[in-house]
Amino acid sequence: MSNRQNMENYKELIELYLQDPEHSNIPTSDVAKALSKIAKSEPEIFNEYLQKIPNEYLGDIALELPEKYLKGVIDELESEDLVEVVEELDSDDATDLIQDIEEIDKQKADEILSNINKEDREEIKKLKRYDEEEAGAHMQTELFSASIDETVEESIQRLKSLKKSGELENVHQLYIVGTFGKLMFSIPLEDLLTFDFNKTYKEIIKGHEDEFKPIFIHDTDNIHEVARTFREHDLSAVAVVNSQNELIGRITSDDIYDILQESATEQIYNLAGVDDEAEEEENIFEAGKKRGVWLFVNLLTAILASFVIQAFDATIQSYVALAVLMPIVASMGGNAGTQTLTVTVRQLALGDIELSNAKETIKKEVVLSLLNGFVFAFVLGIIAYVWFKESMLGFVIGASMVINLFMAGFFGAMIPLVLKRLHIDPAVGSTVILTTVTDVVGFFSFLGLASIFLIH
Repeated sequence: MSNRQNMENYKELIELYLQDPEHSNIPTSDVAKALSKIAKSEPEIFNEYLQKIPNEYLGDIALELPEKYLKGVIDELESEDLVEVVEELDSDDATDLIQDIEEIDKQKADEILSNINKEDREEIKKLKRYDEEEAGAHMQTELFSASIDETVEESIQRLKSLKKSGELENVHQLYIVGTFGKLMFSIPLEDLLTFDFNKTYKEIIKGHEDEFKPIFIHDTDNIHEVARTFREHDLSAVAVVNSQNELIGRITSDDIYDILQESATEQIYNLAGVDDEAEEEENIFEAGKKRGVWLFVNLLTAILASFVIQAFDATIQSYVALAVLMPIVASMGGNAGTQTLTVTVRQLALGDIELSNAKETIKKEVVLSLLNGFVFAFVLGIIAYVWFKESMLGFVIGASMVINLFMAGFFGAMIPLVLKRLHIDPAVGSTVILTTVTDVVGFFSFLGLASIFLIH
């Protein structure tokens, strides 16, 4: 399909969305993608569409846009329109948008923040105080709660009012609070239909306290631990409390999905030695520079492996078959190490491995690598013997294979665990370090054993 046809399809999607934004089933991510493509080649059409999208829906789309096109939104819209855009978002999304605008134009962000209504402004300021890794940075303060002494009828009428005014969406739970707003219980929304509407929650819950015991997290909890809680309990939302156990917000599953997606993308990029933020931008120079840094590091490590080969130059000249076979040892070690590394980094990211049980992880990976090492040592030993008619050569390459796969399993698990202990992202640089280990150990063990057993 031609670029021209693609562009027409993007415009058609936007036009279809504009027909009825409120009831459109087109995901905002698709609308944002289409706008980004249009902005790249036809910025004037992009600006026209920005003016047509109602402010009520523009915020969700703006959050999906890359930074360079979000700048277009900021430049094109008047401050009063941007104020309305921010006020229409939930507190967590409004905070994210303000922070995104701050990175582009701090003065504009301050102007918007000073002009939104006081309640929203205070909520945004409160959420901005949290660190990005804390649960509080990802919570929304809009939730459905009721006092323990309130009747079911009273709370349902309030929910109707909140839904009608658009102040509350995606309600899953009713949170019951006691004195000073302390979280006491959590009731699935559908259970309200089975209750006597004239009774208070205290009367209904009495004798059933364990049934409505709430699952909650603290605002300072690590967001990745929160993601694990969602996964373990299959949650659609979770209550957030402060250090005094006062209910202050909730985190919904869509936020957790975004966090997991961002984390997975970052892990994949880091394992490949590239920068996720640079790759998402369209600046070729910036992306190339970030990749070049790790390629340069890799070049230095490759030179180190070459020094090992040079140290056995005489051995290789005396036995040419070594030059043919030695890449196999290094390659097998690299692949085995990458398997271990990938599994370990993923389990660390999901929280399936704690530093307290690191020994078990290392032991498991070493055993697996050794088992594969012995199997492939036997296979490769036979191949080397048949190929070069030299039994001792088969023994040398087999022994080297066992040694290198052992080291691959050990360091493939150890490197990310050590980085985690040092509070460094386990994926960053792991592949380069591991490749160096498997190349150096593979060449050294193979050529070293050859000089002992084959060169007389």
